[in-house]
Amino acid sequence: MKATRTLAAVVVATGALLTGCASNNPQPYNDGYASGGYANGRYDNANMGYGTIESIQVTRADGRTSGAGALLGGVVGALAGNQVGSGSGRTAATVAGGVAGAAIGNRVEGNRNATGQELYQINIRMDNGEYRTVTQDSVYDLRVGNRVRMVDGRVYRY
Repeated sequence: MKATRTLAAVVVATGALLTGCASNNPQPYNDGYASGGYANGRYDNANMGYGTIESIQVTRADGRTSGAGALLGGVVGALAGNQVGSGSGRTAATVAGGVAGAAIGNRVEGNRNATGQELYQINIRMDNGEYRTVTQDSVYDLRVGNRVRMVDGRVYRY
């Protein structure tokens, strides 16, 4: 009974630890909810302004992992490792199986999502002479040479 509780605790702890480490960049593109605009009683001009589109390039976002693959892989690996050895060797095999399974599960999930999302990198020459690059998930009716307004890190036709 004690071994079962220990195994369960090790699997949960390993899964929680690896799930926290499993995600790539949680926000690979600006989804329109980034901080900026009106905050702390003032406007942040770094995320606002007018300009002209210089170029638009299509890119792909990296495949993201949610941690589910790592968690499931850790559980399967721990269960497989628990079938090996006896006593403290079994415990070590269980932990090693959980860690290896979590790493493999995370890699499998990342490969499954490897195609990524199509994103657009928009290069803008601002009215004040600065150049800004904004990455967003769609360009709608934006074209090179269009006059645009940038609000909260997103580009809109002006």
